[in-house]
Amino acid sequence: MQSVASAIRSALLTAEPRAKCFATRDLVRRWRRGELDWRFDVTMPDKPAWPEEPELLPPNAMPKRGKFGSERARIALWHSLAHIEFVAIDLALDMAGRFGEAMGEEFVSDFLSVAADEAMHFALLSRKLNALGSRYGALPAHAGLWEAAHGTRHDVAARLAVVPMVLEARGLDVTPATLRRVRGAGDEHGAKILERILDDEINHVAFGTKHFLRIAKTLGKPPESLWQRLVREHFRGALKPPFNDSARLAAGLSRDFYAEVAH
Repeated sequence: MQSVASAIRSALLTAEPRAKCFATRDLVRRWRRGELDWRFDVTMPDKPAWPEEPELLPPNAMPKRGKFGSERARIALWHSLAHIEFVAIDLALDMAGRFGEAMGEEFVSDFLSVAADEAMHFALLSRKLNALGSRYGALPAHAGLWEAAHGTRHDVAARLAVVPMVLEARGLDVTPATLRRVRGAGDEHGAKILERILDDEINHVAFGTKHFLRIAKTLGKPPESLWQRLVREHFRGALKPPFNDSARLAAGLSRDFYAEVAH
């Protein structure tokens, strides 16, 4: 029987987007059916395989989207969201494969579930781009999303603090405004996609928070101060308001965590 680690590694090393989504969904189905062995007999790659397109640029080199109402700006928005979800597949897979042996089966199940959600989100966004006459890879994309994973590859607490509890939580903050713009432009189909993503991301942040709290309890440390220290050490950006406090709280992430380090 194939090991769960081997199946995760195989999906991480699949570059073509549709094939990566298929590999991810397939491994999650096999895991849930008990068809993957609880063995971590292979290591995770330092970097996942990605397609030749999109071209990856530093954040300060990304072209401006322009006014939202233009077709160019709409395509740029959906392309940006698709890229975030594509990288999020690998972030969740790497979380499960890199730290799963130490953290246990519930941890692996949670983050494989996240990976399956991200694959579904990417598929929805990819189809949205196709409907607009574009495709994923047609525009350049942000190169910095994987940096948080690479910088926390040796520390599960730091990874949880930065990826679900900062990066994904930021999605909870910004998605409602994007949703309002999309709905205001008459794109109800796009708004429904964003509503689905927002609901799922609350669960993803909740998974990260749950396992972070478990680690803090094991270490005998206050979770809020531990999180603040790890974010200061491992997150390069700023935690900027406004925050979607209600969605964050629904995910177990109270203001006690982030209010002190926000600026």
